[in-house]
Amino acid sequence: MHKTSSLIEKLSLFSTLLFPILITQISLFLMNFFDTVMSGRVSASDLAGVAIGSSLWVPIFTGVNGILLAITPIVSHLIGANKENEAGMKVQQAIYLSISLALLILVSGTFVLNPILSVMDLEPVVRQIALYYLIALGTGIIPLCIFNTLRSFIDALGKTRISMLIILLSLPINIFFNYIFIFGKLGLPTFGGVGAGIATSVTYWFVCLLTVGIIYYIQPFTSYNIFSTWLRPALLAWWEQLKIGIPIGFAIFFETSIFSAITLLMSVYSTNTIAAHQAALNFASLLYMIPLSVGMALTIAISYEVGAKRFHDARQYGNIGIASGVGIAIFCGCILFIFNEPVAKLYSTNPEVIKQIKHFIYYAIVFQLADAFGAPIQGALRGYKDVNLTLILAFISYWMIGLPSGWLLANYTSFGPFGYWGGLIIGLSFGAFALLFRLLYLQRKSL
Repeated sequence: MHKTSSLIEKLSLFSTLLFPILITQISLFLMNFFDTVMSGRVSASDLAGVAIGSSLWVPIFTGVNGILLAITPIVSHLIGANKENEAGMKVQQAIYLSISLALLILVSGTFVLNPILSVMDLEPVVRQIALYYLIALGTGIIPLCIFNTLRSFIDALGKTRISMLIILLSLPINIFFNYIFIFGKLGLPTFGGVGAGIATSVTYWFVCLLTVGIIYYIQPFTSYNIFSTWLRPALLAWWEQLKIGIPIGFAIFFETSIFSAITLLMSVYSTNTIAAHQAALNFASLLYMIPLSVGMALTIAISYEVGAKRFHDARQYGNIGIASGVGIAIFCGCILFIFNEPVAKLYSTNPEVIKQIKHFIYYAIVFQLADAFGAPIQGALRGYKDVNLTLILAFISYWMIGLPSGWLLANYTSFGPFGYWGGLIIGLSFGAFALLFRLLYLQRKSL
């Protein structure tokens, strides 16, 4: 990160931050995509087991990752305030915290995983695959949490290309190990869907060790002495991160878990409708990587400027980010509107399913427009370390407005299953506009 003096320089720096983050997020999304698709090549049971396991894992991981993301604004503020000598200690404490959170997940999973899978109406073979997929995945949780902490530190320095290169290297490795473990190559037994969990765990260890090596040997990361002199765990430093991270984590958890709840509510509809919903949701999740990446780039840029008390520059970055997110979303919406049928045919060959996917995609266009407005604002607010209201609004907009209004539209109007998407659009739009007013208030207050 460096100081900018003109709008052109800000646009250039923001683009330098954004595009590597976007490629990184898409690559991370593709890991889960290949796990699911390659498992489906073995059997429908393996596909279902991995899908169930992923649906349980993703909300938990994204929530915990929100806590780990808090190190980005903390480090960016320090660098902007010319207090780089404190950053290494903060990252060390964040590593301790990440390991503690990983152990908490593992211990909790030991007690709750079997009961949760038991209450679900699953075939025994699907339940077994989901269970052992998650157990295999669990062997990589500690390195995953360490990696995400170190990645947040790397991104805070503005070196988002390094994170991009690490993930781009890990993607073919993940596919290679998927091939070996899922299909039983090189003399190994055929693990099926469980093999996807083993491969993902191996990939987590690889990216963690690679990232540690980069920070230990390569400048400018070595100058922060993160691995040279270890300090004792300090609960006060943990609390500083948790104050920011817990609201971020729960806000993300409320957002990701709402889709699991809607999928459960839609189980009363036909198999074709559920398949179409899942296909459209999968594509909408891919599109969400754009505003999510814009928000992450805004957190880095605005944190740096706020730390240096250049509040006018922070506001300019906020405007650039929101305009970029909405502009890209409008472009994607137009492309999606024109090519909705080819997109639908990527997911199915069944004419009835394709027809319903196309219908869901029209809702997805409006849905991603609301996301493109809200996600960058959330990122900007994280740059100001303002996260508590975001948590409250996430709960209100998704669970008190989005889900109830979607249920009413689905059950008491002619919208049917599409009503749930309508409810999500209503909730998202409310949350985005409320967050916009909060951001405008903070900008005026800081100036």
